[in-house]
Amino acid sequence: MSFTYGDNIKISIFGQSHSEKMGVMIENLPAGFALDEDKLARFMARRAPGNDSFSTPRKEADAVRIVSGLVGGKTCGSPFCAEIENTNTRSADYASLQDTPRPSHADYAAWAKWGDSRDVSGGGQFSGRLTAPMCIAGGVLKQMLEAEGIYIGAHIASIASEEDDCFDACLVSQADFVDTKEFPTLNDEAAERMKAVILAAKSRGDSVGGSIECAVCGMPAGIGDTYFGGLENRISSTVFAIPAVKAIEFGAGTKAGQMLGSEHNDPFTVTKTGDIRTVTNHHGGILGGLSSGMPILFRAWFKPTPSIAIEQQTVSLSRRKNTTLAIKGRHDPCIVKRAVPCVEAAAAIAIANLIL
Repeated sequence: MSFTYGDNIKISIFGQSHSEKMGVMIENLPAGFALDEDKLARFMARRAPGNDSFSTPRKEADAVRIVSGLVGGKTCGSPFCAEIENTNTRSADYASLQDTPRPSHADYAAWAKWGDSRDVSGGGQFSGRLTAPMCIAGGVLKQMLEAEGIYIGAHIASIASEEDDCFDACLVSQADFVDTKEFPTLNDEAAERMKAVILAAKSRGDSVGGSIECAVCGMPAGIGDTYFGGLENRISSTVFAIPAVKAIEFGAGTKAGQMLGSEHNDPFTVTKTGDIRTVTNHHGGILGGLSSGMPILFRAWFKPTPSIAIEQQTVSLSRRKNTTLAIKGRHDPCIVKRAVPCVEAAAAIAIANLIL
């Protein structure tokens, strides 16, 4: 079974956390596009595990092996297929989880669906590890969108109660992106506070969550659809494919419910160059499911990593008895840092289906 998205650019992801390989198939890519494989590798490195004390110790190179779809470095009209090998697995760490589901994980729900046939090693197909092939697709599509003048960038907006600065809702551009930073925040002082929060939770055997703000710049007006095909709907469906995402908001988001209409409404204006813009951008670049020509802005919220070393209450599935569980293995104390390129990839996948 593969996991598939898209009615124009069709993307199928396959694999499990501890399977020999994972991969992605992308159908209907425009032919003749020169893919920058070095740029793709740099994008993948931002998500890769085991590179610092803020992520899981599981070290994986996440080297992308392109199987088909390129000739002479250019897309050729054939489906694009790429693979990543899993080279550093320790499935024995998960043996006890066959009978004792982890709180806030998919273990119990998967058992209810598939019984003992489910894959518990590393979380199986529910693992954040599967965002690696998702990022291959997003990395490819980001390059194609950039060729159309559309740029996507994100940063850590918050970790627990510590917050970063926000993108300028009206003026954000590619120059504001922080994809070259080791810890991608706009404010370096905020980064240090966030790091301290993560390491403090890690030292206690605990974890923390947070949020990511993403901007799409250069999007022309009028892209999207109404109701079920709206731009918010499409972006939300891909962002929610990232494990641990619990909420998403566009523009002013939940704060819109606390504003008056006179405060939330964004007045239109004509610029010196004759373009139609809005003076503010509480709508986040989307009106009625269509792009307005302003930057698209949204924030995705992530729960704390559920695999923690602190003893938790659970059950024995075989004995139908209450028990406790202290999770072993290698896990992220905070998933947010590594999820920044995943959010960019999700946005690229949704928008590419409308643009390319």
